[in-house]
Parts: sequence; C-alpha cells; structure tokens
Amino acid sequence: MKQLLLPCLILAATVAGSRPGNAETNSTGSTPIITTARTNTPAALEAETKEHRDARMAWWREARFGMFIHWGVYSVPAGYYHDQPVAGIGEWIMNKGKIPCAEYQAFAKQFDPEKFDADAWVAAAKNAGMKYIVITSKHHDGFAMFDSKASDWNIVQATPFHRDPLKELAAACRKAGIKLGFYYSQAQDWNNGGAASGGKWDPAQKRDMDDYIDKVAVPQVREILSHYGEFPAVLWWDTPDNMNFKRASKLYETVKELRPNIIMNNRLGGGFKGDTETPEQKIPAKGYPGRDWETCMTLNDTWGFKRDDNHWKSTETLLRNLIDIASKGGNYLLNVGPTSEGLIPEPSLERLAEVGKWMKINGEAIYGTSATVFGGELGGTVKIKDGYGQDTLVSAGNDWRCTTKPGILYIEVFNWPASHTLELPGLQSRVKKAYLLADPKHTKLKFEATDHGVTLELPATAPDPIASVIRINLADRVAKVSTGVN
Repeated sequence: MKQLLLPCLILAATVAGSRPGNAETNSTGSTPIITTARTNTPAALEAETKEHRDARMAWWREARFGMFIHWGVYSVPAGYYHDQPVAGIGEWIMNKGKIPCAEYQAFAKQFDPEKFDADAWVAAAKNAGMKYIVITSKHHDGFAMFDSKASDWNIVQATPFHRDPLKELAAACRKAGIKLGFYYSQAQDWNNGGAASGGKWDPAQKRDMDDYIDKVAVPQVREILSHYGEFPAVLWWDTPDNMNFKRASKLYETVKELRPNIIMNNRLGGGFKGDTETPEQKIPAKGYPGRDWETCMTLNDTWGFKRDDNHWKSTETLLRNLIDIASKGGNYLLNVGPTSEGLIPEPSLERLAEVGKWMKINGEAIYGTSATVFGGELGGTVKIKDGYGQDTLVSAGNDWRCTTKPGILYIEVFNWPASHTLELPGLQSRVKKAYLLADPKHTKLKFEATDHGVTLELPATAPDPIASVIRINLADRVAKVSTGVN
C-alpha cells in the first residue's frame, strides 16, 4: 500500500427531488439518496443530500479510531527473497523483487495461519479503544483472502488453511460490536492481469485491463459485498493505476447497487471523490476542513509483515497522533501486520494495550468529537519527513490540543506548563466547570475569565505523562471564541 496522489475531478452537479431515478430510503429514515441508471460524470453519481451523507457518515465520525490489517501471502517471504532482504514495504515484495508469478504463487502453499484467532484480533482492537477494523481482502499481489469464484488463487483454495478469515472476522466483530470494512486493490493486481506500478515484469502478467476489471475486479467486489451479512461497512480502495471513468464506474455502480450506504475512500480513481480523504503516514497540518478524512499509519515502518522491521513507534507517539488527528476532525486508522502463522506481532499488541489504558480514562475526548475551536495551538507549519521519507508539512505547535462536543471543550495537554496555568485564548463562553478526566472525583479546577480568554489553574503535576485531559463544561452549546486572539 502506498498512496497515489490523484488530481481531483470536481464537477458541478445539482440534485433535485424530482430528478428521474430510483429513490432508496436508508435505515435511519433520513432523506433518501437518489440514484440514476445512466449518468456520465462522477459528480452526478456521487451526488446526495447533506442529510443523507451525514446519516451515512455518523457512525464513522463517532468512531474516530480504527485498526487497519494488512495480511496476505506476502507474510510468508516476510521481506526476503532467495534469502536476501528486499527493500520497501512488506506487501510490495513481489513488485520490488520482480518475483515471477509462478514463483510468487507458490508461497500460498506455505501460508497456513493455524494460530489465527479472529476473536483475539477483535479483542485487541476493542481493548485499544478502536471502533472499527479494515482488513485487506485483496492487496496488489492479487491474492484473495476469501473464497472467490473469480480467481482460484485465494486463501480457501490455494493454501493448506482452507478457511475464510473474513467470515470469521465478521462473526467476531458482530459479537463485539465492532464495524468491519474491507480493503480491495481494484486496479493493481500483479497475478490476475491488473495494473502494475512501475510496469509489468513477467509475460504471465499480460492481460487486457478491461478484461481484468470485468472478470476479476467487479465479480470479486460483488463477492465481498454479498457474503458477510451487514459487512463491510467501509470499502477501502487503493492506488488507482490505469483507472479511467469507465472502469471505475463499473465498480462504483456495483457497490451502490449492493451497498448504497457504504463508506468509500477517495482512491477509486476515474474522477470519483469518495467520502474520505486518506493522508498516508502523515498528519496534515490543518486537517481537511469541510471533508471527512482519515490518516492511515503503520505501527512500525511496514504495512505487511517484515521479519526484520523492529522500528516501532512509541505509545506516546501513537496517542499524540490520535489526539492531533481528532483535534483536526479526522480519524486514525492504525495498522497491524500479522505473521503467516496468524499472529499480530507482540510489540503491536503491547502498544495497543497501552493506548487502551489511556482510552479507558480519556476516550470521551476522542469519540464523537469535532475539531478545535481555537487553532492557534497548532502553531504554524514545519517541514518534516513522513513515513516514506518524503517532505510533508505538519503543525509546529505541540503543547496542547482541543477537541469539542456541544457545550464541552476537551483540552489535551502534552507539555504540562511550568507555571501551572493554561490560557485558552479568545474563549468568551462562560465556563461552568473544569476538571481532569483522570480525577475520579471530578474536583473543580479554578479558572479566571480575562480580557484575553480564560486561564485555568492546574495541579503541580500532570496526571498523565503523555496527555492529560481537561474537560470544560460551557454555558453555550457552541463555544464562542474571538478571532485574532490566538
């Protein structure tokens, strides 16, 4: 997985209630989406009312934190080919190592994840405070992690395992109250004749792209949307190489036929905007005002398992990333890469458990929150290297963040002030009460309204070394903050 930056094709479209088409009322009873049998622009296909979109996106906006799982046959070589390390991320080993199709497909015979336990995986996500899971149903290598009639190179037919892990995960998620989504590589498919970033390297890969779309991609998308009950709740596309409107629309219309209320990201291609922006391995300095967005990020440096990648992010980094993202109105999709035995690496589990401890106390400052009402705490922008070593701009300010709910501010303090005071610049709403979430007694903190905002008096010591959260109850449902004070 690696993000391909796409030029967005944004076309104006107007939807009138009397437009010809098929009206479908969703389960929430909100304004129905209007679909048409024939159209010739992505904007017309994606058009919907704000009420319908808000209803579709409601659970996702509430969740804020999810688990990404990159798992497939690439976990067998685990970053090595002919006993030599292959540079790059683990799931790209076939491409980066230019491994012939027949040779790569033979790895499936060694893929027997007998230690896979769907309930344990879901429990790890839930205990970390995650509300949804997105797993690779098929990555760029073309190996299907489900029983597919469109390609017999799949985990049920081509491996000794002979089980459908997506079905087991769906059952486990259903029991645990966790949403399940599927990643599907719609364009790149190095074994079934789809696109190949950088060009194809094996004569066995030669196939017409439209033939691949019609006979593999569309049928498989239909399969993953039809066999798992209420799931998937999310369809996560990736790297839309060679995806024109004609090809993309076949997939889009298949999805809307079967799952009209599903959430899709912005990587389908062909001019489709999708529902969510997807910054990868980075957190944008100001978020995406006016758009739903989700940062996906690895726990170490790879998505798919590599046996020698031990560059793990600290719990502090993970938590502050989560808070930073939520303070800008986004979601955090944090990846694990299980082994070929079916185990999530222990360093991943340890960090997820540590994140979960913080979330049990402070989760209300993340779930269902909106972006900061201030902005000055983000500071300017500074250039750093993202997870791929590329330049990116991030927020320069790193002392505190703010998330919001109606009538409530949450102030997440990273660097506890030596003065034991914290100023909230420009806050004009009357403060009714302020207290630390880590304090079970909810002891009131002293505060003072000034000409410049509100100043909080803090204890001498931070209750949490990573991020201490102050809840502030306001008299106003929407916080009043004067501009130009930050």
